[in-house]
Amino acid sequence: MLRRIAPLALGMIAMTTAAGWADEPKVGDKAPEFSLKGSDGKTHALSDYKGKSAVVLAWFPKAFTPGCTKECKSFAAAGGPLKAAKVAYFTASVDEAAKNKEFAESLSADFPILSDPTKEVAKAYGVVHEGREVPERWTFYIDKEGVVRAVDKKVDTEKAAEQVAARVKELKLAE
Repeated sequence: MLRRIAPLALGMIAMTTAAGWADEPKVGDKAPEFSLKGSDGKTHALSDYKGKSAVVLAWFPKAFTPGCTKECKSFAAAGGPLKAAKVAYFTASVDEAAKNKEFAESLSADFPILSDPTKEVAKAYGVVHEGREVPERWTFYIDKEGVVRAVDKKVDTEKAAEQVAARVKELKLAE
């Protein structure tokens, strides 16, 4: 009897471990909805931009770490072309809102850094997954209709804003 129960129990454990982890959305998929608190104190939802502007969502692992600081500094220093293109752009992590607010202030960030401390949205985007408790450094490009048009998984932290602006232009996401 125990021999029959053991494989069943192992299978249930495996299913439980995998539960809640999603594959990242692919190009052409509808982007997962999000509604997250920003470092500016406002709640930002993907649905707020539907029909109005494209959205760039750049996930980063952890506030105040060297690579993440370089990436967010890049957006603070070189976000002009994105603003001119009238594209909504955000960086996002699973840090608490208070920590991301402090992080944004330390960088003089003029864009919202979104917080997902429950990791629900990060899981929906596939950036947090089994074996990875902090987000992958991936950038999602979402058109005005909420469809993923590109996903960049190789981000040059020092030139992130320039890369994003070039990709927005290439994808013709600007107004």
